[in-house]
Amino acid sequence: MIRTIGLLELNSIARGIEAADFMLKAAEVNLLRANSICPGKYIVLISGDVGAVKASIEVGLEIGREHVIDSLVLPSVHPQLIKAINGTTEIDELRSLGVLEFFSIATSIVAADAAAKAALVDLIELRLGFAIGGKAFVTLTGDVSAVREAVEVGARVGEETGMLVNKVVIPSPTKELLDGLM
Repeated sequence: MIRTIGLLELNSIARGIEAADFMLKAAEVNLLRANSICPGKYIVLISGDVGAVKASIEVGLEIGREHVIDSLVLPSVHPQLIKAINGTTEIDELRSLGVLEFFSIATSIVAADAAAKAALVDLIELRLGFAIGGKAFVTLTGDVSAVREAVEVGARVGEETGMLVNKVVIPSPTKELLDGLM
């Protein structure tokens, strides 16, 4: 099970690809994602033991230098987080729906993790910057009170960094909406 993830976000695709290569060679980490995102940025998402992830991110920061926009090392991630990032979450029933929208990829990851830990909710998806102007958003479901609590906790993360765009709780979404989200 993945317990620690690391993220490096750069404003140069070429430097991002180079940093990813160095990061993977620097420590025993697993590559979860390395790809371009809008608008012309690049992210590297890795997992592994805390020490290995920290070492890999440090190398990425060194290689990325002035092209680094943001970085993150997040230990003890919620078990649902990686499935939400990969879009492989299976939701049988959409109860109430929570949506958190952020300007920052790293902030969205921290907020999704905090939201999932704060209340009994299911993360649906964590969309990281592709085809949405470099922003990120989290969708989650559960009972109305749990979704409200999770959204408030996740929103606080974004408010503290100034990266929250918006938050919404829909108490009774339609089935068609679930089909569109999945």
